[in-house]
Amino acid sequence: MQVDDALLTKLEKLSFLHVSDDKREEIVSQLSEIVSFVDNLSELDTKGVDDTFAMSDRATPLREDIPSSNPSISEEILKHAPNSADNFFIVPKIIE
Repeated sequence: MQVDDALLTKLEKLSFLHVSDDKREEIVSQLSEIVSFVDNLSELDTKGVDDTFAMSDRATPLREDIPSSNPSISEEILKHAPNSADNFFIVPKIIE
């Protein structure tokens, strides 16, 4: 796959991003390098590798969900706040 300015323009539209003119050449170069790396992966010999080698028949182990609380953490955080009361931050009102 060839990465060029036309492809970058299409990617911009799909991602709703804008690449400035001074960065376009650098981005095309970086994308070309990434695509080249991925193309190299297709050359790997995977004939002897099982398709499910990374999968497990076992379900995800579950653990009991035990809530815990450490009051010293909130105290330590609120100690650095400019204004707090009753374990809450006090901030200026911004909605009228």
